[in-house]
Amino acid sequence: MTSFSIGDDHFLRDGRPHQVISGAIHYFRVHPDQWQDRIRKARLMGLNTIETYVAWNAHEPRRGDWDATGWNDLGGFLDLVHAEGLDAIVRPGPYICAEWHNGGLPVWLTADGTALRSSDPAYLADVSAYLRRVYEIVSPRQIDRGGPVVLVQIENEYGAYGSDKEYLRALVEVTRDAGITVPLTTVDQPTAQMLEDGSLPGLHKTASFGSRSVERLATLRRHQPTGPLMCSEFWDGWFDWWGGVHHVTSTEAAASDLDALLAAGASVNIYMFHGGTNFGLTNGANDKGRYLPLVTSYDYDAPLDEAGQPTAKFFAFRDVIAKHAPVPDELPAARRDAPTFSVALDPAGSWTDAPASAVRTDAPASFEELSHLSALVRYDVDLPEGRGGVLRLDDVRDLAWVNVDGVPVGTLARTRHDQTIAIPDGRVLSILVEDQGRVNYDHRLGERKGLIGAVTLEGSPLVGWASTPLDVAQIAAHLPLTTSTSTAGPSAWTAAFDLDEPADLFVDTAAWSKGYAFLNGFFLGRYWRNGPQRTLYAPSPATRSGENRLVVLELEQLLSPTADFLPGLSLGVTEE
Repeated sequence: MTSFSIGDDHFLRDGRPHQVISGAIHYFRVHPDQWQDRIRKARLMGLNTIETYVAWNAHEPRRGDWDATGWNDLGGFLDLVHAEGLDAIVRPGPYICAEWHNGGLPVWLTADGTALRSSDPAYLADVSAYLRRVYEIVSPRQIDRGGPVVLVQIENEYGAYGSDKEYLRALVEVTRDAGITVPLTTVDQPTAQMLEDGSLPGLHKTASFGSRSVERLATLRRHQPTGPLMCSEFWDGWFDWWGGVHHVTSTEAAASDLDALLAAGASVNIYMFHGGTNFGLTNGANDKGRYLPLVTSYDYDAPLDEAGQPTAKFFAFRDVIAKHAPVPDELPAARRDAPTFSVALDPAGSWTDAPASAVRTDAPASFEELSHLSALVRYDVDLPEGRGGVLRLDDVRDLAWVNVDGVPVGTLARTRHDQTIAIPDGRVLSILVEDQGRVNYDHRLGERKGLIGAVTLEGSPLVGWASTPLDVAQIAAHLPLTTSTSTAGPSAWTAAFDLDEPADLFVDTAAWSKGYAFLNGFFLGRYWRNGPQRTLYAPSPATRSGENRLVVLELEQLLSPTADFLPGLSLGVTEE
């Protein structure tokens, strides 16, 4: 069996110096039927290793419901990496950030009040159980047992969050006790405080950065005086948020920094090689004083775009790698345009009044109190004496549509820091609240969703609420709900179209306002005219020969009742 270890200056593979040239692919962001294609293209760019996070909340969305099949088949993904002749790096967290909802932590974990990312005994008990399940998959696939896994990471950029050494030691203990024998690493941004707080003696420190490679490697060397230098996250692009721009980075600058890394003898993991998509409701959010939910696309301006097609960065990085390591002669096949066509959308009636079980409490129930993992909760309350006035909500998480007796009044947005709205006289106040994405970074992890805190009308508390969870995937699966053709307010729409064969599709959402789209039951994700993203990517395995069915759940209003399909991605305006 092959050995992999840490030497005085290099990683050692069977005792010989080895430079890791890796790229990130998150299996949970890519359709499983497309894993092999993305892995193969990584090899064709010259990579010798694939890195992936493990998303705990994808594997165990509800406590005890562990799943490692289908989209969650980490073992199958690692086997495909191995079959392509590549090594693997596994980063199981438990916290992963990754612009993934709740930073990968399950809502059931973060809702119970335990001290996150700490040596809190209750937290450690859950984390240890999770890691043991992951290592049951990873351990037999280590390189010294004939598999691809050469490195396993402990936590993730922990120095930016805390400094609980007992916590890190506990993670190391459960990792080693589970049979992980390959070298263990940590990663932090290259600052003295983060590198010190985020690691332990015996763990190999690596850094995360996207520029000024030589300078940052020097900082890392001061804190990791022996062994290989490694940038475990070489940021070659960036992520997007609703209402912003599509972020791109200079291909030339990124290639130059990659060249400097490799010329210095450092190992590297390109973050991302292929970003993929935040399908369904899996996007995260940032909040550094202003809440910014992230878009559905995780294109990341990476060497492989969201749809798995090589970009200019692919070929620039390939040329750089060829200066330092062997690169295959073969190139990926040239990209073909996707089918382009338009189909009419037929109204299927209203959908936010779908039958569901309401929970009645004095105050509005949070998503967590409802054990609700979908996007929406509808809150209804009788107005005292039928009178309106100034409505005040302590905290809206994250976007609320307000109406009285079915008549729209306005919206309250967390991003705008809204708290008050004037409502007219009427009988019933109804507030539809959307969870737009859970914060994936820093100390807002695990915050509750819904109407949080007091709700008052003219200074007096409103009591006697009915809180109704709405599961958008279930609603879409059971259309049509009514025979109504009304398009006022939230409305459902369907379309059928034929394909000669399965194909990647790019659904144009520019003429829609805000909502969710499904193709043949596959949840493509969120759309929003707020931009920058204009297309939803439909991977070919979600399509089929013959008839296909599109479902659109619109929260506001379609500007045009059509579905247009474009030849490729349209991710919005850039800063350039």
